[in-house]
Amino acid sequence: MPLRAVPASGRPRRGGVLRSQTAPGLRLLLLGACLFAWPWGSEAAGARRPNVVLILTDDQDDLLGGMTPLKKTKALIADMGMSFSSAYVPSPLCCPSRASILTGKYPHNHHVVNNTLEGNCSSKLWQKIQEPYTFPAILRSMCGYQTFFAGKYLNEYGALDAGGVEHVPPGWSYWYALEKNSKYYNYTLSVNGKARKHGENYSLDYLTDVLANVSLDFLDYKSNSEPFFMMISTPAPHSPWIAAPQYQKSFQNVSAPRNSNFNIYGKNKHWLIRQAKTPMTNSSIQFLDEAFRKRWQTLLSVDDLVEKLIRRLDFHGELNNTFIFYTSDNGYHTGQFSLPIDKRQLYEFDIKVPLLVRGPGIKANQTNQMLIANIDLGPTILDIAGYDLNKTQMDGRSLLPLMRGTSNVTWRSDVLVEYQGEGYNGSDPTCPAMGPGVSQCFPDCVCEDAYNNTYACVRTMSKSWNLQYCEFDDQEVNSIKNHPRVANFINHGSKFFTWVSIKDN
Repeated sequence: MPLRAVPASGRPRRGGVLRSQTAPGLRLLLLGACLFAWPWGSEAAGARRPNVVLILTDDQDDLLGGMTPLKKTKALIADMGMSFSSAYVPSPLCCPSRASILTGKYPHNHHVVNNTLEGNCSSKLWQKIQEPYTFPAILRSMCGYQTFFAGKYLNEYGALDAGGVEHVPPGWSYWYALEKNSKYYNYTLSVNGKARKHGENYSLDYLTDVLANVSLDFLDYKSNSEPFFMMISTPAPHSPWIAAPQYQKSFQNVSAPRNSNFNIYGKNKHWLIRQAKTPMTNSSIQFLDEAFRKRWQTLLSVDDLVEKLIRRLDFHGELNNTFIFYTSDNGYHTGQFSLPIDKRQLYEFDIKVPLLVRGPGIKANQTNQMLIANIDLGPTILDIAGYDLNKTQMDGRSLLPLMRGTSNVTWRSDVLVEYQGEGYNGSDPTCPAMGPGVSQCFPDCVCEDAYNNTYACVRTMSKSWNLQYCEFDDQEVNSIKNHPRVANFINHGSKFFTWVSIKDN
């Protein structure tokens, strides 16, 4: 049986059309909060405001060929719209970055610092302080949008100490959220607050395909009287890198890119980079090459999802009135500076992500080089809905002027990148010689993270500058003076300073 998109209220449909949960008079009042700030000119009689779709992948890099497998996505989104060639995340880790997308805020403002409950990842504090003010909550409550979520939300979503899968964040009309972190089989979904377990039958349970099916089902059964927002958050290409059966033999001759910083010693860098063993062991290289191939294989199902979604939007006559965004929560590295596989570092391979968009008013096959951060997605989508951004406390900016090709736009030259390390007081049992404070260690005792892998960076791009300056919160010291731009973002008291060369990124 096909999946059916059921509203969070559980109310039945009539004649296959989902009924609005908002009373007509209240609906008109809510629409007024967005309508008078409408940026696209007067609405034609009976016309709806634009719909928005946000497709979010997990750990998909931009710098190391992460978009290469996505031929359909390139043709259907990038070639039909705009690619942002300088898109960054404010923190190269899943939960802080996803929280930044939802809130439009830097991590030091939304206070999600890592992937743990203690780090505020989907904690009760997050639910109380930040969730009611995410951009989907505003879209639903103030702009009258139908809001649909499917896939990975935040890494600790569904934790029993934070309400379990029964918790449905405010603002979502339809909720199909993965419990905890990315999986492909043997997982639990929260379907509007009720647990639904899935096994390991490909045709029924492969998560990327399940997300595609329930998304298509939403488009078939949604209300036709309200605009909609869809956020589809795939597990790919996050570990455990299980491809669909038809793609498991793809890219057999592909290896991780041997770029200029592959398998080299990270001299003059933070101690966490310097501790990596150079040259890497043969087993580590074989492992990361296999991981690279499997990551690409999982993305082929995402490519299929994008194609199915766009075809269904076109079938229902919605495509020309829909903005479609495609991006990732962070980048990834595979052997750079002899670090086998992970993210969490301050280099381009971990902080730079793909960002594509097509939609009304966007000319085809455009590339924009302005400095973008994912904190801009929320303000952009609210701007599309006509909401007054002055009423928010978001750090990001609307991309609409850039998307529409407005000339003489004054834009930023700096974005902040920050991260708080996830190490713990005890020693990793696989690497006792490393001492306390490290985590994410491989069997050959190369560790990808540590408690003092805590940094704040300013990424600067302008006509005159292309650089990055970082400060670490640890005991290493050198003589570089404080970069004045850091103070514009947060108060800093770090003890180790470094310039990051963009050339060796």
